[in-house]
Formats: sequence, C-alpha cells, structure tokens
Amino acid sequence: MEINWLTYVLGNEWEFSPAGGSTGDAYFAQLNDKKIFLKRNSSPFLAVLSAEGIVPKLIWTKRLENGDVVTAQQWLSGRELKPVDMYGENVAGLLKKIHQSNELLDMLRRIGKKPIEAKDVLEDVVRKLHPDLRKMNIVNKAIEFLEKEQDNVKTDHIVVCHSDVNHNNWLLSDEDELYLIDWDGAMIADPAVDIGMLLHWYIKKEDWPKWISLYGMELTDHLLLRMKWYVVAQSLHLLGWYQLKNKKKEVLHWLQYLEKLL
Repeated sequence: MEINWLTYVLGNEWEFSPAGGSTGDAYFAQLNDKKIFLKRNSSPFLAVLSAEGIVPKLIWTKRLENGDVVTAQQWLSGRELKPVDMYGENVAGLLKKIHQSNELLDMLRRIGKKPIEAKDVLEDVVRKLHPDLRKMNIVNKAIEFLEKEQDNVKTDHIVVCHSDVNHNNWLLSDEDELYLIDWDGAMIADPAVDIGMLLHWYIKKEDWPKWISLYGMELTDHLLLRMKWYVVAQSLHLLGWYQLKNKKKEVLHWLQYLEKLL
C-alpha cells in the first residue's frame, strides 16, 4: 500500500485501509473513533458535488509538493444499494437532481469538459475494441446498429452524467441519506447515458414508465432509442475492457447480454 502520502498528510498515528475504487487511490483513515475517507486526485468538482449534497461532505483539500491533491470526506456509516433498491423514488430523485444541476454543469465546463456526442462515443468504442472481438458476428451487429442510429439519437438536451450508475456506486447512510459516489467518469452528455444503463440493468421493462415518471420525464420512442444506443455502446466498452483483462466469464456475460439487447 502506498502509505507515504497518507502519513505525510495525516501523520503516523492514523490507521489506513484501501477503499477500493477504480484508481486504487482511495483509503479509509481511522484514529480512535474518528474515521475519514481520503482520495488522491479526485474529480476537481468534488466541492460542488459536496455542496449539492450528492456526495458525502468534503472536509478539507490539501495540495502535496508534487502537485497531487488529497481530499478528505466525511466517512458515513451505511451500505451500498442492492439491485432491488434501484427501483426507489430516492434513486430517481437524486439522478434527476444531478441532471438538472446548473452548478455541476457550469463546473464541468469550467474545468474544460466538452459535451460528448454519439459519434465521439462510437469512435472511442470502436478504437478500443480488441481485434479478436471484431471477428464476432454479434459485435459487428452491435457496431452496425450504433452506426445506423447515431444520427437518430441526437439531442439538444445535455446534462452532467455520472456514466457508471452501477448499484455499488450508490451509498445509503444509516440516516437514510442517499449519495452517488465515484465521479471519475463524469461527462457532459445525453441523460440517456445514465437513465439507459439504470433501466436496462435494474428495472423490469413493464416498470420503466413508472420509474421514468418518478424521474419526471416521459418514456418516448426517441428516449427508448437513445437509451438502447448508449447501453449497446457501454456493453461493447465493457466487453473490450474484460477482453483486455482476459476475464473470460465476464466477456461471455457481455456477449450474451448484447445478443439479448439486439
């Protein structure tokens, strides 16, 4: 474990344990009954997320000599959401709040983020696909679908998207406060990026209209197409990622998922 920057920031008397996460730069720190969550080089708009009540409270920020920034957040006792919890009105409500936040949108623009369009997503997915995957019929069928529909999924409605609304990234505190954490993949894009993933992965199709009405939108044909488009793209992305990691079980899962989707 990379303790040096942790002890530099907090001192030797604290105990540290890895907190998982995709970057591996997140830790829990504990001293007696005090516990905080530390992260190195987290998203620069963490302060806005904290102010909006979307992530646990930001306590302080420190810049290290090498330019790295360490953030400390309140550590909350609670649990990750389970797949069945994704039906909740609190989930729809928090996602709506995020998508409607002008503060988040302004902040992402200020740090140089540009809106991501369907063509950008398609280019990125195709570029990263392993040559072995390109030999598979279902993968080519998915790419053909994305190419054919990319002009039909255009929308002027762009928002801040989390881009990984997996149930593991939702934290429910013991006080029943809901948070969405791990914002490393945040982007300015079509809200269908988040909504599509959430509905396709967690909500039965017959319950989509109800969930969408909780979110405050209407389930139109155009929204359905946009959701499907981004879920196909995300599935190809995950397929490529697991192929690279040589995780055969996960590769098989996403190939089967694409078959079902198309």
